[in-house]
Amino acid sequence: MTLTDVSAATGRRSGLHLRVEGVSLGYPGGEPVIRDLTLDVTPGEVLVVVGASGCGKSTLLRALAGLLPVAAGTVAADGSPIAGPSPDRALVFQDDALLPWRTARRNVELPLSIRRVGRADRRARADSWLARVGLAGKESRLPAHLSGGMRQRVQLARTLAGGPRAILMDEPFGALDAQTRAAMQRLLVDVLRATPATVVFVTHDVDEALFIGDRVAVLGATGVHTVVDVPQPRDSATRGTPVVRAARGTILAALGADDRTD
Repeated sequence: MTLTDVSAATGRRSGLHLRVEGVSLGYPGGEPVIRDLTLDVTPGEVLVVVGASGCGKSTLLRALAGLLPVAAGTVAADGSPIAGPSPDRALVFQDDALLPWRTARRNVELPLSIRRVGRADRRARADSWLARVGLAGKESRLPAHLSGGMRQRVQLARTLAGGPRAILMDEPFGALDAQTRAAMQRLLVDVLRATPATVVFVTHDVDEALFIGDRVAVLGATGVHTVVDVPQPRDSATRGTPVVRAARGTILAALGADDRTD
């Protein structure tokens, strides 16, 4: 059952359909970092974007979040041009961006407060999401008293508590040690089963991309070099199988690497 099927079965809103067509992106006064990009992200899909540093992966996420206007082309959500930020599209950074003076619970409550959700409901929903990400009993701790992995769990809970229809993730686990990163990857996979949201996930790690994504898009300065369907995504048992190794080799070739590198 796909995430979209889950949404239909439970009556929740489906993930957004994101469409980037003929887009050029850059910052004012500079040359475009992306030219003539076309990319389609289907509702409920987990699309992972990889590419060399400076190819525009983070720039693409900011455009999808409505934080950066396009120089040419169109960026749309469910067929409507994206003209600015929306609660339906949540951006998750490598830096957890928690408010240091708010407890874990109150950080998770923040998007609910903005939406004027009642206090009791806010607390119940925040505690529920903190429990889902493995932080039951840590609700009253300040960010300074949480490990890096725990802070990322709080950020994930805060993001999902707001009920976005698309989650845009900019190397959220890049600053974590290898063991914590692997644990966060598994946690994300488990949590995504409970939400119909569309996910666009940026990473430098090809193995992370193959584990998390339904498809992997290799981004370059002139658009998408290739898009690879991931065989049996989110199943760690398939990592060394020939079909997954073939997909890995295709991605690495598109990145200009060989199968001995990441």
